[in-house]
Amino acid sequence: MINRRKFVQSSVFSSVAVLFGKTNFASGSSVSLKNSPIVISTWGDNVKANAEAWKILGANGRALDAVEAGVQIPEADPNDQSVGYGGLPDRDGRVTLDACIMDENGNCGAVMFLENILHPIKVARLVMEKTPHVQLAGEGALQFALANGFKAENLLTPQSEKAWKDWLKTSRYDPMTIPNLLEQKNQPGQKNNHDTIGMIALDATGNLSGACTTSGMAYKMRGRVGDSPIIGAGLYVDNEVGAATSTGVGEEVVRICGSHTVIELMRQGMSPEIACKKTVERIIRKRGVKAKDVQVGFIALNTKGDFGGYALQKGFTYAVHSKAGVKVYNAKSIY
Repeated sequence: MINRRKFVQSSVFSSVAVLFGKTNFASGSSVSLKNSPIVISTWGDNVKANAEAWKILGANGRALDAVEAGVQIPEADPNDQSVGYGGLPDRDGRVTLDACIMDENGNCGAVMFLENILHPIKVARLVMEKTPHVQLAGEGALQFALANGFKAENLLTPQSEKAWKDWLKTSRYDPMTIPNLLEQKNQPGQKNNHDTIGMIALDATGNLSGACTTSGMAYKMRGRVGDSPIIGAGLYVDNEVGAATSTGVGEEVVRICGSHTVIELMRQGMSPEIACKKTVERIIRKRGVKAKDVQVGFIALNTKGDFGGYALQKGFTYAVHSKAGVKVYNAKSIY
């Protein structure tokens, strides 16, 4: 959601390049890798998540399985304080998680305000496949997870607990603006503080799927839910058109049904990058000068394998993994 972590390009990129081959930084633009599997995720650090997804896509597996597997990497990473285990807590010191998943047939599932479950994306998929519903929240989502074999565990790491206690000294809460956001998030000892992971993929059969997962805005009001688990806001997949996902201040994305808007603009014939740009511009039209103080970014992929991204502010990156290799793009921005 917000670049509620930091607008930095972590040194992790260099180490990842060693692991996965040459990783290039390029300015954002619409790119085509036609008739080839591909996975794209928000934030360059997530080349690691893409690599896990590629194990499935590269073996001609299903896009849905790939995105579910991919986003579990940051969910289980205690050093990623924006997703899952190790995520920064709400103002009461509780780690609450949001996630959603959507397949090529329009099936979707989501959980929100979920506590004590390591992999909310797996629970979201079960909501999609085992219930007549799309969304489960709070205690109900937890009960569903436990009934389906998940184990409750503490997700608040010592590192994130310390950051929260440091924040309590002032309890300053103004998360909607970038300066205050960075001040709140730039706590000692934090690593890889990028943001929510949104992941979209196209498989060898030409089918699309997507997933999104987050621990939400740090030190948020208890019960706050952003765009990440909202189908049409944080994620949308239409197998006739493409897939899109978002990152940044979730409230702004929800206001314009951001990812669905990107898809509908692509349906009109726009490239993924232009569709993302036009959606960002819609936020500016809606919010005026307030848009200058927040960050939102979108990435999109169409059925031909064309992809692109765009953001309000500089600093948004996205990672791509395909048969052509691994690459990180610096998205273009309005400001």
